Amino acid sequence: MARTGQQLRQRTTRAMAEGGTTSTKPAAAKAAPAEHRFGDRARYWFDNSMAKGTPALIAWLSVITLVLIVVFTVLTTIFRLRSNDVTGTGFFHELFYSLLHALDPGYIGGDVGSWPFLLMMLLLTLGGLFIVSALIGVIATGIDAKLADLRRGRSIVLEQDHTVVLGWSDSVFTIIRELTLANESRRKPVIVVLADRDKVEMEDELAAKVPDLRGTRIICRSGSPMDIDDLALSSHTTARSVILLAPESEDPDAEVIKTLLALTHAGPEGPRIVAEIRNPRNLEAARLVGADRTVLLDIRETVAKLVVQTSRQSGAAAVYVELFDYDGDEIYFLDEHDLAGSTYGSAQLAFENASIIGMIDGGVAKLNPHPDTLIDRQTLIVVAEDDSALEGQASSLAQPDLALLGTEEGRDEHPTSALLIGWNERAPIVLRELDHYAPAGSTLTLLTALGNPEIPELRNLHVHVVHGHTTDRATLAQHVVEGLDQVIVLCYSDDLGVQAADARTLVTLLHVRDILGKFDTFTPVVSEMLDDRNRVLAQVAHVDDVVVSGEIVSLLVTQLSEDQRLESVFSELLGNEGSEIYLRPAEWYVQPGHEVTFATIVAGAVRRNETAIGYRSMSLASDPGTDFGVKVNPAKSDVFRVQAGDRVVVLADD
Repeated sequence: MARTGQQLRQRTTRAMAEGGTTSTKPAAAKAAPAEHRFGDRARYWFDNSMAKGTPALIAWLSVITLVLIVVFTVLTTIFRLRSNDVTGTGFFHELFYSLLHALDPGYIGGDVGSWPFLLMMLLLTLGGLFIVSALIGVIATGIDAKLADLRRGRSIVLEQDHTVVLGWSDSVFTIIRELTLANESRRKPVIVVLADRDKVEMEDELAAKVPDLRGTRIICRSGSPMDIDDLALSSHTTARSVILLAPESEDPDAEVIKTLLALTHAGPEGPRIVAEIRNPRNLEAARLVGADRTVLLDIRETVAKLVVQTSRQSGAAAVYVELFDYDGDEIYFLDEHDLAGSTYGSAQLAFENASIIGMIDGGVAKLNPHPDTLIDRQTLIVVAEDDSALEGQASSLAQPDLALLGTEEGRDEHPTSALLIGWNERAPIVLRELDHYAPAGSTLTLLTALGNPEIPELRNLHVHVVHGHTTDRATLAQHVVEGLDQVIVLCYSDDLGVQAADARTLVTLLHVRDILGKFDTFTPVVSEMLDDRNRVLAQVAHVDDVVVSGEIVSLLVTQLSEDQRLESVFSELLGNEGSEIYLRPAEWYVQPGHEVTFATIVAGAVRRNETAIGYRSMSLASDPGTDFGVKVNPAKSDVFRVQAGDRVVVLADD
């Protein structure tokens, strides 16, 4: 212990002598931070420069090459290694030859001189060989990195007057296909797709499912539409319109609303927006965000209303698809015309290849106004093959034969009996819409194997719920009976996947149509499907109408993105107020057994305060290329032989 104390006193005395003071703190805590060595700082600076990527690597290789050739040039010049009989001497001349040796390994084959000179050139060539190899590798790596960056789709799109599609779902293929049809009259049209998916995968899927782009250029970018920075990649502020798809996620409406916030954060000005909403309860919140330039499409209600409209009459689905898609005839607006002073009834016979179906007065669309309504300068709503065809539209080539007009009143309302097979989230809306049209005392049997049906409060329709296997022949035979006015088959989209739900629907349809075929009466069958590819398979079951949920919504979204005024038109067509589409017996309008022009059919509809827009011929109903025999917007001079079962497609209030 004494020795230890003595050693401690000696260390303390030595510390006082060296530092002039004593301290009880540890030496490590007292010492100042040691300065970094020059090598550490140089290495850190070098690492930072290398982190700048390919340009920095090329710069370093250039510096190394310069140093290499300068060193060898100095050595060759000082020691006079090059032979004297070689023409051209001097430092810069030697510098040029050294550069050639460094860049071209084959250049050494032409050297002559002493062995020290040849050895010096060999070393220079070997050094240049390593540098050139490294340079090629750096450039190749840089090109690969650039291609990978382009593959990620992270560069901004510099376009104007284009269409932006935000999000990705199965609907995107129908939307792009329809947009390419709508863009045929445009010059160098562009569609930009921004989704949180790999750019190359999106391009491959689009190329496989939409092979014919009809001159439209598709640009894909990867990013989240909810992110403002990613959204800027699409240049949505300079676009003509923006289509916002409901994603396939747990809460799609929340993502749609957040994307609307990103689209409108800069202010109310900008391109028109069309957004899909899956749950009607989120419509109000979306309207608060979207402001006046946003059109919201309620997917659930739209599909349900279309199912009801088509279930009431066979062939109606073909009419709606014809009006909603761009392949054939669709709805346009005619701002400039010379029909001022005419009545709406007489104006229906004004054009040979276009059908006037309404007008916009005071910003409000009205379909099928009274025939005595005077036309001033209002915008006319017409059905035509293309908007470009409206310019210089030819006058009607046929006059109606008033002697062949029909004489029947055409009123046939009685309590109906219907069968609804299947259940999903759209079924309550289907029941409410059916109740609007059903006469008092009507009945409906609901047969379902899945789901827990919650029947809404109804006024005219009495619903009887039965649980049973909807693919079982014996179960179906108990409920598919003679005398049914309509059969509706809904898919189990809430409980099954797309293909499984459609497969079960197809099996049900096969049984239903076979059972109905044993009866003498005709009962229309309408089916809802999820995948458009399965609609072709449904033709084997001879189903009258098939409503493909995703396809119909995609068609409406595309139409609304092109012209926002269509919102009020579609609302009236699919709603229970105003005028809707009906397929009514042809004998109500013209006398059966005669050949009549479509102009005569139009006149017969005017007399009933209706607007004729098409014709369904039963003789052509079995032809697969005629959409169940339905022809929308025929020429006024087209001739039809009216037969039993033929129908006139009209717009009417009831």
